[in-house]
Amino acid sequence: MTTRNRRHFIRNLTLGSLAGLLGTQVQARTVTPREMEGPYYPITPQKDKDADLTQVAGKIGKAKGTVIEIFGQVFDNDGHALEDVTVDLWQANSFGRYHHPHDRSDAPIDEHFQAWAIIQTKAQGHFRFKTVFPGAYPLNASQQRTPHIHLKISKKGYHSLLTQMYFPDHPLNQSDGLFNSKTAVEQTLMTAKKTTAANQYRYDIVLQKV
Repeated sequence: MTTRNRRHFIRNLTLGSLAGLLGTQVQARTVTPREMEGPYYPITPQKDKDADLTQVAGKIGKAKGTVIEIFGQVFDNDGHALEDVTVDLWQANSFGRYHHPHDRSDAPIDEHFQAWAIIQTKAQGHFRFKTVFPGAYPLNASQQRTPHIHLKISKKGYHSLLTQMYFPDHPLNQSDGLFNSKTAVEQTLMTAKKTTAANQYRYDIVLQKV
């Protein structure tokens, strides 16, 4: 190998190694879009706020509706997974009613549905919870809100995030005012992904560093 060829070989090898290293680095992510809190953030104290919303501690019985599992990870906008993030979540029951004194709809109350959870992310930002598929709730006589789950996500050193998670391909998405006020990219970021497992969804969250 000539001196010139050897230099080219070493230069290409170095560039290739750098490219490989860069390829293994975390990649920047788009921050999860914000959304309004809604009128039914829980105000009734409850002790049971664990990751299984399908039953209430101290009661015999299970929540009515289709049981689903939601899992994901929380990242920062540089792509680093975040441990010990607080994920505060609440939703309507399978009939479309919130466990809230101001929800006066005619939909039934499900006393076996936990309705509210506050959980922490584990190693590599992982979180997981079990719930029931939320029902649509009425806005007025002719409109319903598409099924969704509310989330407040917080960690010291990051901007707190208030958002709503939507479900893929639900027919009410097309007529939901809040969902349709978002761009196509924002809708994608706010919509869970169906997995190959039955009744299981993945939803990743991205926080903005302060």
